[in-house]
Amino acid sequence: MGRVHRRPPPRQHARRRAWPRWYAERRLAPFLRRAAPHLTDGDVRLVERIMDAAEALAGPSEPPARIHGDLWSGNVRWTGDRALLIDPAAHGGHRETDLAMLALFGTPLLDRILAAYDEAAPLADGWRARVPLHQLHPLLVHVALFGGSYRASLLDAARAAAAALG
Repeated sequence: MGRVHRRPPPRQHARRRAWPRWYAERRLAPFLRRAAPHLTDGDVRLVERIMDAAEALAGPSEPPARIHGDLWSGNVRWTGDRALLIDPAAHGGHRETDLAMLALFGTPLLDRILAAYDEAAPLADGWRARVPLHQLHPLLVHVALFGGSYRASLLDAARAAAAALG
């Protein structure tokens, strides 16, 4: 009979990364590689600049929050005075990400949603200026999947995020 091990094997990725580095390495970098055929070298360098400066752009450190992960208007169903969220890709992430995603493609009653969120769990100062940073991942995904038609939106968000660097 084999030996029974009571402890799980050590995790290879047990070391915790701060959210900004994780976002740059695990969200932006892989999709930048996939989107690159639809971008110029200058476009790629702009996004890489944002990735390199992620810590400076991310705002105050926050603990991970359970987020929807794909929160665009098509995944919000309104029933009278309530909203139901459907089709989640839930994971631990930065709570500003879902709000940035709602703003990216337009969401009915967004001002009402943001006010209710702010009342329940106020966001750190400057969160609106960080919206473009959080929009880079879904925009890179769209460029990778659908081609250059999302390039202008990606570049607008990247330039807005880079503007915070001076």
